[in-house]
Amino acid sequence: MESTIEDRETSFEELGLVPELLAAVRDAGYVHPTPIQRDAIPPALKGRDLIGLAQTGTGKTAAFTLPILQRLRGGPRRARALVLTPTRELAAQVEESFLKYGRHASLAITAVYGGVPIDPQERALRRGIDVIVATPGRLIDHLERQNVALEDLEVLVLDEADRMLDMGFAPQINKIVAQISPYRQTLLFSATMPAEVEALAQKYLRKPLVVQVGRRSEAANTVAHAVYPVPRERKSALLVELLRKEGMDTVLIFTRTKHGADRVVRHLERAGIEATALHADKSQSQRTRALDGFRSGGIRVLVATDIAQRGLDVTGITHVINYDVPQQPEDYVHRIGRTGRAAQSGDAFTFMSTDEISMVRTIERMLGTPIPRISVPGYDFGTVIGDR
Repeated sequence: MESTIEDRETSFEELGLVPELLAAVRDAGYVHPTPIQRDAIPPALKGRDLIGLAQTGTGKTAAFTLPILQRLRGGPRRARALVLTPTRELAAQVEESFLKYGRHASLAITAVYGGVPIDPQERALRRGIDVIVATPGRLIDHLERQNVALEDLEVLVLDEADRMLDMGFAPQINKIVAQISPYRQTLLFSATMPAEVEALAQKYLRKPLVVQVGRRSEAANTVAHAVYPVPRERKSALLVELLRKEGMDTVLIFTRTKHGADRVVRHLERAGIEATALHADKSQSQRTRALDGFRSGGIRVLVATDIAQRGLDVTGITHVINYDVPQQPEDYVHRIGRTGRAAQSGDAFTFMSTDEISMVRTIERMLGTPIPRISVPGYDFGTVIGDR
């Protein structure tokens, strides 16, 4: 596998994009591509298979939507490109990206995912579609109903590949890819590259170019980190205290469980702080309302399980708070990647109880640096259990 990375500022005009796509990029307010866009778009335009490794919030979606739109413009209306994503929210956001950049391209694009009625999706697919953005389970439903065929597919994108494998989608991915021509172009994007993703890439990509921005498990350098050692029973009180401080404008809080998220929301509401929960037990309409409210600023505090750690693209999240320490160190990078996006600064706070110290140390070993501790008045882990 080749690799390439180059540090210089360039313009979208230098990447080889056609005028209608450049116009859409300008309409969206962008002048210079991000590093992942700069290094991935030219080889993708040439038809190369590609592995894109980058931190969250680096603009990877445009790195594959723009080349796909350029390749498909003016062609017949049949399923020619497929983007597989792990979650409904990410599928909807990728669809938005295609619609934004493809506004001058006259292509039919639709997203298919669960949690919503299947009939409107079926009608859209049967009318003829150029680009499908899908979660694996719902796409298999449509394939089994013969609503769409994939034998003419030219481009396959595996987006957030590590997350899809974490969520157990390997059998569905294998079933879908078995129906696609082996002569397609395949683009794989991932924040991390564990052995399972490497095996997936070796199975489905041909001599891929590797485009890597930052280390494979590196947290964004625009995020300031801090750990609050605090007894578990005092986490809720500390959270309320922090949320009442100035500058806590748009805050995303992560809990380990769905019940924990609901419990935190109830506590905040009793304290007079408006908040809403986002997790898998919520219906798709509830999840959409929660995200829309959070994006618009109508909801200042969103409490979520790891369903939101990847693919949640909300501009201007000022703080991410790990109410519970993530059990997998890579999940720490994904969670805090919701802030500090697009070169903006952000803060990531982690509440650490005594039973979570070892997990924080594992995160620090992955990051290669200690995370500063902020003492909570009246309690000092250092003197009690020797955290340091």
